Amino acid sequence: MMPASWWQSGVIYQIYLRSFQDSNGDGIGDLRGITKRLSYLAELGVDAIWMSPIYPSPMADFGYDVSDYCDVDPRFGTLADVDDLLAQAHARGLKVLLDFVPNHTSDRHPWFAESRSSRSSPKRDWYLWRDPAPGGGPPNNWISDFGGSAWEWDEASGQYYYHAFLKQQPDLNWRNPTVQGVMHDVMRFWLNRGVDGFRIDVLWHLIKAADFPDNPPNSAYTPALGEMDRLLQLRSTDQPEVHGIAARMRALAEDYRAAGQGERLLIGEIYLPVERLMRYYGEDRPGVHLPGNFQLIETPWQARSLAVLIAAYEAALPPGAWPNWVLGNHDRPRVATRLGESQARVAAMLLLTLRGTPTLYYGDELGLSDVPIPPGQVQDPRELRQPGKGLGRDPVRTPMPWDDSAHAGFSTAAPWLPLNADWPARNVARQSAEPGSMLALHRRLLAARRTHPALAIGDFALLDAEDDMLAYERRHGAERLIVALNLGARPQRLALPDWAHGCRPLLSTLADSVPAQDGTLLLRPNEGVVLTTAD
Repeated sequence: MMPASWWQSGVIYQIYLRSFQDSNGDGIGDLRGITKRLSYLAELGVDAIWMSPIYPSPMADFGYDVSDYCDVDPRFGTLADVDDLLAQAHARGLKVLLDFVPNHTSDRHPWFAESRSSRSSPKRDWYLWRDPAPGGGPPNNWISDFGGSAWEWDEASGQYYYHAFLKQQPDLNWRNPTVQGVMHDVMRFWLNRGVDGFRIDVLWHLIKAADFPDNPPNSAYTPALGEMDRLLQLRSTDQPEVHGIAARMRALAEDYRAAGQGERLLIGEIYLPVERLMRYYGEDRPGVHLPGNFQLIETPWQARSLAVLIAAYEAALPPGAWPNWVLGNHDRPRVATRLGESQARVAAMLLLTLRGTPTLYYGDELGLSDVPIPPGQVQDPRELRQPGKGLGRDPVRTPMPWDDSAHAGFSTAAPWLPLNADWPARNVARQSAEPGSMLALHRRLLAARRTHPALAIGDFALLDAEDDMLAYERRHGAERLIVALNLGARPQRLALPDWAHGCRPLLSTLADSVPAQDGTLLLRPNEGVVLTTAD
């Protein structure tokens, strides 16, 4: 058996850059702030960090509207700060991933300024320009993910340009080989500086149907949903040619491994049903290493539903493909908000003991919940454009609370978004001193992954369980572990397989552990337990 790659055995920690640590007193997190907190991340036990976009940007969508792919926004620092962060992270054994935003640029990017200057511009075909529909109006019915038509009229040139998100974020034309080439050069620019890989933003959006047909209506749409859900994005996303794009990105990353410069990881942001998601592992050629698996965010929190979901995902994986799991991110409600604090502890054990690479969202290790944002402090364009539908992302992007000092140790100034209301008690310093805290639980789980290879790279098998119980075995060589999770508010009893009689608790989500007796394990309400056969 080949030794596991770092990204297979490791845990990725997602950092929303604006909200992690401010170093210069402007209320916005920055690169030097992350560097300051690298010791915390190393002690937590994660293996890699992924940062939201660092590039120069007008910030219409907080960095996902890029005006220069090969520099750093002054709000966040400089290229020298990137180099220092990389050096200090690598010295601590931490990998660093950047957020790569290839689908669209800012409308203030020089490429787009040139493209819109004239229909005869050499960069006109770098973006998606179309004539009006017969009789006038947008070329088709496509809707922006932020609501409204996805087409913006350009009076000067007499055509519409396409934007899957804000009008300030025009989509690049990835059918153009020149565009592919310059974006590959962007990837090389950062990989040559020592970046260990990329999270690729909205990978499934890169290619659109060549003849731009209408998207079909969504029969399940209700007014409570966002406007984008009125249609099914069958023509504007996930086209067959995107897999060739992903394969060429993968080949570029593999060049660095072949040159003895280490493995570079590609993670694709892809919100698709499992059978379509699996294609992004590659068809004729390898695709991205990890097509993002967001099912734990979206599925009902019920033991039987989760068991079916996990089994189906494992069964769908192509030969040699490595799974991955995400419990929270910068676009979806936090796990403590979705499930409550007691079940958030159980969910943490699930995330960090399933087979595959887990991604942990900053602040979830403290049990942070969504923070209500007063209307006058809303920043997110999605909430500003479609208020009151619960689509806003500000509540999950609030500053990290480090201690009980002014502004929670995040900044010396008022932060750009409000802190969690309980920050004087729910912060890193307080939880570091409490053995039963959510942070302490995460540290124990992450330490267990390092000392027990079965949890990091072992085989996986579901075990028979009933009611609110979810149970599975992890096995590597002679090591066998059982993970048992009670997803309910009543005690549950699990009958252990014969080989597991005599197992002892390795760790529990609660303060102490109850040993198994007579071949059964009693789990208290909202408890998760890892059992080991080791002495």
